[in-house]
Amino acid sequence: MFTKEDLNAEILSNVEVAPGHYLMALSVSRVFRDAQPGQFVMLRPGGRGVPFLGRPLGIYSLADHDEGARIEILYRAAGRGTQVISTLCEGDRMEILGPLGNRFDLPPDMDTAVLVAGGIGIAPLVFLAQQLSCRSAGVRVVVYIGARDAATLLGLDRVKVCSAEVRLSTDDGSAGYRGPVTDLFREDLGSFDAVKTAVFACGPNPMLKRMSEIVADHPISCQVLMEERMACGMGACLGCTIEVRTRQGVQYRQVCSDGPVFDLREIVWR
Repeated sequence: MFTKEDLNAEILSNVEVAPGHYLMALSVSRVFRDAQPGQFVMLRPGGRGVPFLGRPLGIYSLADHDEGARIEILYRAAGRGTQVISTLCEGDRMEILGPLGNRFDLPPDMDTAVLVAGGIGIAPLVFLAQQLSCRSAGVRVVVYIGARDAATLLGLDRVKVCSAEVRLSTDDGSAGYRGPVTDLFREDLGSFDAVKTAVFACGPNPMLKRMSEIVADHPISCQVLMEERMACGMGACLGCTIEVRTRQGVQYRQVCSDGPVFDLREIVWR
């Protein structure tokens, strides 16, 4: 059970780091010290009334802070809720629920981790890259980052600190490969040892659907973090339902409580 203290956060900073993209640091309770890459939080400005629902946002980084923890959230001000959040300042209070959801699974025999990020999907993958750098000595980390243009390529400084190999793509060709990040990944796929390589991806659903097509006839494992609209974050509202393949046939799952991390090959794309 969450205590009242666990449900409160204080903004330490909230700055625009790229056009329409913000990095927010929060002081949170010690329950977040056990947060894992792939998990997320539901954030809601303190004192705001209904119908302002919490927004699901991935964890970008984690560190101990005083008696609690410090987390960072990298987000895009895309709708009314995140636009309101982007106006908050140091010292403002937030209502927070988390850490929620499952985590990325790290295969014990993995010697190469390939991270594929589209747009703001880089946020949870930076957290994963940091964990791989700290806890998995000898694991090669290759990070593919795609964005609309050079100005919205995010997380480069963080993944470089993790000694990752970074490969960039932009839709307009202003940095790195010109075209979708999935095309860049597809060109390199054959160079990875499928037995000892694991792929981790996050981005918009069309990107993840394309990833499923690319690896369909390849034995490499791939986990994806799904981005879906959520109202509760705990599986009660059924607003983030997706279809997955199981041994019993196609069944429904909730991204918030059963995910947000899934085996890419289990997801039914429409």
